[in-house]
Amino acid sequence: MTTEMDTLATARYVRVDDLLKASPDLGSWRPKVGLAPKLSDAELVILAVMQALLGFACEARWLHHVHTHLRPLFPYLPQQPGYNKRLRRTAPLIGRLIRLPAADTAFWSDDVWAADSTPVECVRSRQTAKRSESAGWAEYGYCASHSRYFWGLRLHLVCTLHGLPVAFALTGAKAAERDVVLDLLAADPALIGDRPGQTLIADRNYYGRAFEQQVAQLGVRLLQPARKDEPARAGARLFKPLRQVVESVNQTLEGQLDLERHGGRTPAGVIVRVLQRLLALTTAIWHDHTTGQAVPRSLTAYDH
Repeated sequence: MTTEMDTLATARYVRVDDLLKASPDLGSWRPKVGLAPKLSDAELVILAVMQALLGFACEARWLHHVHTHLRPLFPYLPQQPGYNKRLRRTAPLIGRLIRLPAADTAFWSDDVWAADSTPVECVRSRQTAKRSESAGWAEYGYCASHSRYFWGLRLHLVCTLHGLPVAFALTGAKAAERDVVLDLLAADPALIGDRPGQTLIADRNYYGRAFEQQVAQLGVRLLQPARKDEPARAGARLFKPLRQVVESVNQTLEGQLDLERHGGRTPAGVIVRVLQRLLALTTAIWHDHTTGQAVPRSLTAYDH
């Protein structure tokens, strides 16, 4: 494990552990009477973050690596079934923790956001898709960026120009991107209420006069390229370089954090593995910013 990963894991563990001590209700529910877990929720969260950053898509291989190389850092390590069960049960906590390091950076107050979606493929075999527990939620969809059809879900992401996740949702592959973004913006009024004049960059899939009016009513300015039947829009020359930001964030999730190799077989398993990768991305940006790194979204210091 690199020195940078050691520092990140230690710093994040301290923050999460202090948070759970101050607000124990945020942790996983447990009966008042019974055995106390040997692995704390804070240790479990850090294990999940380290797994994503170090590129271990297989939980069994990850736990073997931890047993072999990182044993002094964790007094107790569960077997793979126990780790998987604890991880799925801790999904609500992981979801809450994504915003905490994000809000602890200067990037959180950026006045420009970018929105896009990326595939989260679940299976490829038709027969497996038929008997998958995710059937009904997961479905067939088309990804124009990759020019391919897939069976699974879509991760909808609103992020800053530094790649910091601001809001996200996991939906079926055919969900309308416009509707999902509106729901994300409306779900947390304080998110945009504290940012008058916020700008949202989106591609041509976020189209429609009604959609633009609804976004404007929320106090957000929409910046997107003109469609073929529309006149040129103001700020069009700025769109292309800025638009590449969200594409590079998706590439970070897919290429370095193995988003499509999540390994989830059930809805709960897919959800927690997507949250795990979003938390890993946010934690890396938080640590890079805190330590004054030149590139705040660089994961190369942690992935080997």
